[in-house]
Amino acid sequence: MTGFVTLDGIRKRWSPTVTVGPASLEIARGEIVALLGPSGSGKTTVLRLLAGFELADGGRIAIEGEDVTALPPARRRCGMVFQHYALFPHLDVGENVGFGLDRLERHDRDRKVAASLELVDLAGFERRKPHELSGGQQQRVALARALAPEPRVLLLDEPLSNLDPALRERTRRELRALIKRVGITTVFVTHEQEEAFDLGDRVAVLDRGRLEQVGAPEDLYERPASLFVATFVGRANVVRGATARALGGRDGEVTVVRPEQLRFADAGLPAVVRERRYTGAAAFYQVETEQGDRLEVLAGPAAARVGDRVYVEATRVLTFAAGRE
Repeated sequence: MTGFVTLDGIRKRWSPTVTVGPASLEIARGEIVALLGPSGSGKTTVLRLLAGFELADGGRIAIEGEDVTALPPARRRCGMVFQHYALFPHLDVGENVGFGLDRLERHDRDRKVAASLELVDLAGFERRKPHELSGGQQQRVALARALAPEPRVLLLDEPLSNLDPALRERTRRELRALIKRVGITTVFVTHEQEEAFDLGDRVAVLDRGRLEQVGAPEDLYERPASLFVATFVGRANVVRGATARALGGRDGEVTVVRPEQLRFADAGLPAVVRERRYTGAAAFYQVETEQGDRLEVLAGPAAARVGDRVYVEATRVLTFAAGRE
């Protein structure tokens, strides 16, 4: 394997029934990879294995061609930003950023602190205390601290979870632009699809300790490798039986149709509109078929009204073998 970061069959066993891996993943130099999955899927364990906070029970981890599987965290040269930032409240910003640079001479340490703060657009904030900063500014201080020692890899654990929803979209764009400007290889953990798609060049989807699929956001959404990926990434209608056959599915398989892949038509699957959720440029309609199945349709805001009898047809369906979901 030849990636800048290589995870080759790594695994961690927590109990007879809880195991993460084996998982293999190659990450290119300068690439941003999101580890996406629900709680308990193993994404944080993979990040901690890469950082060295947990030791793998098997497999190999390499960074820049160096086998770091058995190395302690300090020797792996990974910069870590924790979910709650872990800033020291009694230290000012400059002292927080310079905390891991104690081996340097004072002049060199101050220079690195200033350069790191300038990188995250916080030049001149050295003497402020963490409680004087906004949530977004605290995150950037934590990022500056992680970047100050010039790590080979940047690791982020739920980097935006502490921010107000209104700030997240803007902060995502700023964070991605900063990482790309620095050019550092980055791995981050998230349970939110929108965050993974906005920040990641590629997304690795995990479920119950298994690496289900790795790919660009478009690949995961348009060509999911499993029923789990299809339903976890994006909104999805899951149907079987007569409803599935009417939409183009096949017997013995599970059919998935995304709301935007359904439309109201002059003929097709008969249904009744039960709910309408207006979103501005479009609306989500929940329709009930004669078989009792409920489907979500994305259409124009004036396409139908609650109580209307309609016909629904699919422009595209995804099918999966029945079994593990």
